[in-house]
Amino acid sequence: MSDTIAPLPADDSDIRRMSFEEALSALERIVSDLERGDVALEHSIRIYERGEKLKSHCDRLLSAAEDKVEKIKLSRGGKAIDVEPLDPA
Repeated sequence: MSDTIAPLPADDSDIRRMSFEEALSALERIVSDLERGDVALEHSIRIYERGEKLKSHCDRLLSAAEDKVEKIKLSRGGKAIDVEPLDPA
């Protein structure tokens, strides 16, 4: 087993506070650890489950960002002139 595997938090509640970039970076580390193949089975299962939660979090943040971009009103010249608030989900 490798010494470079980062310890995991006791639970996944930290994911909700992560920015898109932080969550994506954590997900990339998990993928790298799993691809190396030197992670114990139980730890592999745990980090895979965390990876699924990170992916879902990234998907939600990306979707919210896309919604914001779609709400930007452009002038005829292509400049942003107004932004509508997002509809509550």
